[in-house]
Amino acid sequence: MSLPEADHEPTRPRKVAVLGPVPHDHVVTHRGEVFEKYGCVLYTVAALSALLGPDDLVVPVVHVRKQDEEPIKEQWSHLANVDSSLVRSHTDRGDLIELTYLDQNARQESQTGFMHPIVPGDVAAVVDADAFVCVPISDYEVPSQTLAFLREYGTGTIMLDGHGPTVSLTPGGARVRRIWLDRDAWLPNIDILKLNLEEAGCSWFPPPGSDMSRLGTPLTRDELPEFAAHCLGKGVQAVCVTLDAEGCAVYFRGPGGTMEEHLVPPVPIPEVVDTTGCGDSFAAGMAFGYLASGDFVTAARYGNAMGSQRASGSDLSVYLDYAGTTGQIEAVYGGARVGA
Repeated sequence: MSLPEADHEPTRPRKVAVLGPVPHDHVVTHRGEVFEKYGCVLYTVAALSALLGPDDLVVPVVHVRKQDEEPIKEQWSHLANVDSSLVRSHTDRGDLIELTYLDQNARQESQTGFMHPIVPGDVAAVVDADAFVCVPISDYEVPSQTLAFLREYGTGTIMLDGHGPTVSLTPGGARVRRIWLDRDAWLPNIDILKLNLEEAGCSWFPPPGSDMSRLGTPLTRDELPEFAAHCLGKGVQAVCVTLDAEGCAVYFRGPGGTMEEHLVPPVPIPEVVDTTGCGDSFAAGMAFGYLASGDFVTAARYGNAMGSQRASGSDLSVYLDYAGTTGQIEAVYGGARVGA
């Protein structure tokens, strides 16, 4: 399967809904730089806007504080294919996050403000979307019943970032890992599950009576196929696990029903500037790539590209458009993916 041509025009406009928070982040980088900015869905929407055409639509579904509503909408005001009408502040609740990076990837997190969860009534207006990209950062923000509603009433591809269901809050507001014990209740309503190794470790637990010493620790590469096979057996179409500097691993069933494993190397960049929002950008790229190609390896390549673009700078101008990103992918991976 070849990559989509840069001049390809879809037969009809596409709509992608993005569910999750736009947190107000106070960030201390691993270089000691301090700044404040909005994050999460902000990046996913901007990355999708760059990839989609002028007649397509990106619709963020977000609850925010009243004081943040206009500044957030202003961030997207120059993007003609973004509809911000479902960014709402009637609850006056939004995420406030403090992020302190210990190195390029590891960080300490605390939270002092909390977005109202996105419930089925919040997404009724976008149930006709071609894809739903769910990027929660805490376990309550996009509940399982909302995914079940999308599965019952929608036909679009449902992607979930495993960051949400594997993070919870302590009484003092510290953001901590949690074991995704109700995982199997979620999986039938997920088409693409995207996680990193730590999140996968919080999503894979032994049966009662087994050795629990590694519960919640990052999965090894050797453990990923067993975890992925379990998810596929519960109805997920593809599992993608990001591997930091090594790119990602993607698992899905091939034409004969046998699970395939593909390691997709990263899209290199000259310098890593800021990794905040890389996972959110990866989710955008993968959702778009699958929407454009119907191929999970191609989708992972778009994910890698958008994550790398995000890491190359500190603002929303880093994202390349469809033609530029497709050219970047072809330069790294060639014109067709192995095994297509």
